[in-house]
Amino acid sequence: MGGLCSSQSTAKEGESAVIAVHSAAVIAVHSAGEWAPKWQSHTQSDKLMIIDFAASWCGPCRSIEPAIKEMSARFTNAVFLKVDVDDLPEVPTFVLVKRGQEVGRIVGTKKDKLQRTIQRHLNM
Repeated sequence: MGGLCSSQSTAKEGESAVIAVHSAAVIAVHSAGEWAPKWQSHTQSDKLMIIDFAASWCGPCRSIEPAIKEMSARFTNAVFLKVDVDDLPEVPTFVLVKRGQEVGRIVGTKKDKLQRTIQRHLNM
């Protein structure tokens, strides 16, 4: 997993984008379906995983990207993932953590459900 980098080439109109595989170690994640197996395989690994949550419109995200690519090539014993939050329908996601453990997760703009979940865990 750590030895691959997927990057999309610019496709002409009507053509599908091509995924290129290189020796760097940044792996693009475009969906929850892609995330799950990567996360699952990492739970059985001693490798350090660095997860870059970024967006195409984020100036600071774009400015640090060359450094992240350089680090991924240098630290080949680590796994670098890049999650473009614009590609994920699971945004927004709210994760509730208590005593270091995830106690709740709300995906989407479900205000009432989020409020009930917060209240339930505040009253525990």
